[in-house]
Amino acid sequence: MIDAYTWTTPNGFKLIIALEELGLDYRIHWINIGNGDQNTPEFRAVNPNGKIPAVVDDEGPSDETIAVFESGAVLTYLAEKTGKLLPSTGPDRYAVLEWVFFAIGGPGPMIGQLSHFTKFAKEKIPYAIDRYTTETHRILGVLDQRLADHRYLAGDFSIADIINFTWPHAARTFLGLDLSAYLNLVRWLDELQARPAFARALAMKPA
Repeated sequence: MIDAYTWTTPNGFKLIIALEELGLDYRIHWINIGNGDQNTPEFRAVNPNGKIPAVVDDEGPSDETIAVFESGAVLTYLAEKTGKLLPSTGPDRYAVLEWVFFAIGGPGPMIGQLSHFTKFAKEKIPYAIDRYTTETHRILGVLDQRLADHRYLAGDFSIADIINFTWPHAARTFLGLDLSAYLNLVRWLDELQARPAFARALAMKPA
């Protein structure tokens, strides 16, 4: 059984979507980041950086318990555990990992910062908003261009699609950005959102 530590944020939904797509047995521990649950000693024992998502798997390698944090590492671990959504060798594996790392360095921090400065910052700072708006649209353009001649980001559907989905999805839902100029990206977002595992995951919330 996998213990999934997460919350209802773009980063948190990456984990739930992956668990649903991979068909793994899991139980959710909702880490309410607004209440500071991420700072408790219990959660810091799972992730010393105090961020979601993270997992603890009591059936890890060699049947030993393992804790994994950081969304890219978590999704890679789950894919390798199941032998799904990440090729084991060869160029196709690195194509997936390229786009996994793209998500970690691009959509996550950039759209995340745009969300902070437009929705949560007490002081609206035009320079910050302009900077992250520009970078967000650059990143959305990169994804759109890639998806112009690829149904998915790295060949077959993979963890690259899961990890890159949540922040552009939040850009058009939570932030209300107009993505109509990114026809390929919108096609991809709509297709992924319609997958049963994505729909189940995105509907989840704390009781």
